Amino acid sequence: MSTAGKVIKCKAAVCLEVKKPFSIVEIEVAPPKAHEVRIKILATGICRSDDHVVSGSLYSPLPCVLGHEAVGVVESVGEGVTSVKPGDKVIPLFVPQCGECSTCLNPKANMCSQNDLGGASGLMPDGTSRFTYKGKPVHHFASTSTFTEYTVVHENAVAKIDAAAPPEKVCLIGCGFSTGYGAALNTAKVEPGSTCAVFGLGGVGLSVVMGCKAAGASRIIGVDINKDKFAKAKELGVTDCVNPKDFDKPIQDVIVEMTKGGVDYSFEVIGRIDTMTAALASCQLNYGTSVIVGVAPSASEITFHPMLLFTGRTWKGSVFGGWKSKEAVPKLVSDVMTKKITLDPLITQTLPFDKINEGFDMLRSGKSIRTVLVF
Repeated sequence: MSTAGKVIKCKAAVCLEVKKPFSIVEIEVAPPKAHEVRIKILATGICRSDDHVVSGSLYSPLPCVLGHEAVGVVESVGEGVTSVKPGDKVIPLFVPQCGECSTCLNPKANMCSQNDLGGASGLMPDGTSRFTYKGKPVHHFASTSTFTEYTVVHENAVAKIDAAAPPEKVCLIGCGFSTGYGAALNTAKVEPGSTCAVFGLGGVGLSVVMGCKAAGASRIIGVDINKDKFAKAKELGVTDCVNPKDFDKPIQDVIVEMTKGGVDYSFEVIGRIDTMTAALASCQLNYGTSVIVGVAPSASEITFHPMLLFTGRTWKGSVFGGWKSKEAVPKLVSDVMTKKITLDPLITQTLPFDKINEGFDMLRSGKSIRTVLVF
């Protein structure tokens, strides 16, 4: 029996208040309006950005259905939708691509003006929600909301992918892998023979490592305070692992000494303002480039000495690895299918959706790179 045009009751993990476990409850998901798509989620990854909302360090209005790294199947579409149809396998896009705004039209940019990052309204583009719980609206998150059996997104925020792609693997294309891999290839534009330092060796940091290796970097220094991450990092391309706890001087000084002047490229993939300035200072002072990939707490402000930039360093930010989402995601999935990209090393475990709180505990304890939840 078709569910098109009807309200669907389904299971969702709702963040009702900060610093509390997710509540797995039954919500109502309204049908898609014009230019919207309703998706049945098949698999979704647990990302540190979701946990930033749970911890209260990143603002998003509550109650909220979090999650932004997923694969699903289109259940139904609203009037005017042309890029996908019911039955298509898709990836929701936390950075949409409308194809019409000044950012989308600029070949150097990818952060479409239709995004719901930064200010975070927690609503669909028309200013309303498609989720209700106990008769009251529940907020969306980052244009996606994937911690639910069904979600609704705008057509600009969904990409059709290969029908044969394994959901429990290619869901990482929705955020973690693409964000890190693209930061190296698109944002920094790492060159063959260059030296790199990656601060933070979680799922996104290791994806940066994979991007640096794919670009031909000759030396990749991995920086993390959790030495248990070093074996996997070396497996993926890190040549030197350093733990700041092992030194009695700033880690940037250690890296500058190791490289006789600083690395060509550094990447901050933690989301801390102190490591952002340390990553910048670890670059060669005249031509080094540092890329901020990690999401800092909402109230953060950086203070640094202007000389860090005056001498010639470049400081950049990277959102979704610089990819134009709707165009790039299907191609990245194709690269997985042809084994140009291997995602398996990034996936620590796969759990049923109702074990979501257990998955977040593993993330917080540093025991997982990526946990994938399957429905």
